[in-house]
Amino acid sequence: MSLDNVEVLLVEDKLEDAELTLRALTKRNVAKNVHVVTDGAEALDFIFATGAYASRSVGRAPKLILLDLKLPKVNGLEVLRRIKSDEGLRAIPVVVWTSSQEPRDIAESYRLGANGYVVKPVGYEEFVRALTDMGRYWLMRNQPPEQESQD
Repeated sequence: MSLDNVEVLLVEDKLEDAELTLRALTKRNVAKNVHVVTDGAEALDFIFATGAYASRSVGRAPKLILLDLKLPKVNGLEVLRRIKSDEGLRAIPVVVWTSSQEPRDIAESYRLGANGYVVKPVGYEEFVRALTDMGRYWLMRNQPPEQESQD
């Protein structure tokens, strides 16, 4: 499978975490096309092709969304709720990639339809390994249903 046309959306407000995530995904050849947004409102604009992303095709959905929970403007749980409540987007895997280990965050994420919940490891090697394993599974091994065009 070629990674050239595979798009990943990273929703992360912390610059350091975004840079580490990008480095890990690209250096390990897990994903080449990672789009980063820094708040929940921008994530929704990207996903629904509105605002600054109005010219983007809604039919070209990311193959994976890595979603932090603690975001400015619109929190990650609301972003997750909006994605999973949309019939055309529901099948996109959304993995919560966060520092929160709060049981209520974990429970609510799964209740809203998260496909996974991964607590960001603190050490660099563990961080890279977790991302590599997660990316390889969701982008190379997982078989999602065919998505219908929404254009």
